[in-house]
Amino acid sequence: MPETLSPIRRAILSVTDKTGIVEFARELAAMGVELISTGGTAKLLRDSGIRVKDVSELTGFPEMLDGRVKTLHPKVHGGILHRRENASHRSAVAEHGIEPIDMVVVNLYAFEKTAAKPGVHFEELIENIDIGGPSMIRSAAKNFQDVAVVTSPADYRLIADEMAKSGGVLSSTTKWRLAQKAFATTAAYDSAIASTLERVSANGRFELHALEEGFPQTLRLSFNKVMDLRYGENPHQKAAMYSDGSGTGVANARQLQGKELSYNNIADLQAAWDLAQEFDEPVCAIIKHTNPCGTATGKTLAEAYKKALECDPVSAFGGVIGVNRPIDGDAAEEMAKLFLEVIAAPAFDEAGTARFAAKKNLRLVEISNASQKWILKNVSGGILVQDADVRPLSETDLKVVTKRQPTTEEKRALLFAWKVCKHVKSNAILYARDGQTVGVGAGQMSRVDSCKIGAQKAVLPLKGTVAASDAFFPFPDGVEEIARAGATAIIQPGGSVRDQEVIEAADRFGLAMILTGVRHFRH
Repeated sequence: MPETLSPIRRAILSVTDKTGIVEFARELAAMGVELISTGGTAKLLRDSGIRVKDVSELTGFPEMLDGRVKTLHPKVHGGILHRRENASHRSAVAEHGIEPIDMVVVNLYAFEKTAAKPGVHFEELIENIDIGGPSMIRSAAKNFQDVAVVTSPADYRLIADEMAKSGGVLSSTTKWRLAQKAFATTAAYDSAIASTLERVSANGRFELHALEEGFPQTLRLSFNKVMDLRYGENPHQKAAMYSDGSGTGVANARQLQGKELSYNNIADLQAAWDLAQEFDEPVCAIIKHTNPCGTATGKTLAEAYKKALECDPVSAFGGVIGVNRPIDGDAAEEMAKLFLEVIAAPAFDEAGTARFAAKKNLRLVEISNASQKWILKNVSGGILVQDADVRPLSETDLKVVTKRQPTTEEKRALLFAWKVCKHVKSNAILYARDGQTVGVGAGQMSRVDSCKIGAQKAVLPLKGTVAASDAFFPFPDGVEEIARAGATAIIQPGGSVRDQEVIEAADRFGLAMILTGVRHFRH
């Protein structure tokens, strides 16, 4: 690919996001670039004292149809698309009085923001579908050897600096990088439009409705790379993290200190954050390999952390913590005593941040909460999509099936255990007291083994605990193990063909049992 050495002499500017455009236009003008613009952009530049030509002066036609037609003209697209080294192209544009346009600075109507407005009208949605902008972007990107296409204000500074150093020239490498970004921009824009319009019912009124049931016929995903990671789950695997651009959730978290996050750190971080968001009261979740090895609530975060740590202090070493309150100095003082990889919170106060400052490698991460609508998982040749498991329990879900009713204290403990058990890999059995996990049996191939391992892992006394199971008991043996461990009540979904045998086993041991009718497999 030969290097194009011609300087930028003429640029067309038409932007919705006007961040930095005045400064960029001023620098272009100072380098002798003729500026052509449209509508609001032209007015802003002119009001800022920058000389600019209206696109109507270039085309000989006024903007028309309420602004729908501005730049859709041969003098615009011919000026962009003609190949400078092609003699017949040069002859054609000269014959028709078309002047070259060497740079296109365009960003698009804010369609996604419009679509996100509550109660947006269909007419407003349609009018925010940009036509001229994507057309100019694609024309310029197609002819990237001769034309620079600029779609992001983030690139203004780099482009101005390169032009200043090279007498107004941009390298082919830079133009190609800009073209790649341009095609990605129009692809994401078209994807957003198509995905939104799938939600419009043609009922004569063309109403935008929420996609509440079912899944789209075509799943369109658009994510931007946040960063390359050192490696994936293992050093021989490459990895990167991408963002949906929402500014919320783990992918858009703000890291306050510490070394870079790893792939496994981020996976654990998501698990910790999801569990912490289950609770309204102060809670601390300690995660190891995406499983909670200790979770507790308390009157303060410091109390919640100490109770969570008591569950399994050995496994907590090198763990990831998620909390649902800003971390203060007292909580930080306790957490700083243990080696931890990551701590995630909605915020860290001044005292908390100061206490962690000496632990240079400890990652502190602030997260703005985001709800997950769908969960996606790769399979060879495709992808699995499911609704996020966010269904809360209601009183009507709870069915006591044993002779003995749970006590008020047992019921509180059972509901706590149920929330945490949902976040343990299947097969999952969790022993707990009110506000504190005691033993966790995770990821076993048989449920009875999870019952045994959960009891074996317990450091705190098991007598008087309750147990939660993420799915039904296929045989009474699991209930028998739980009773032998010292638990007094069980919460589980039910639904086994042997439910009656399981209930009878609970009655034999004097256990209370609640069925929820809701399963929480986690693979």
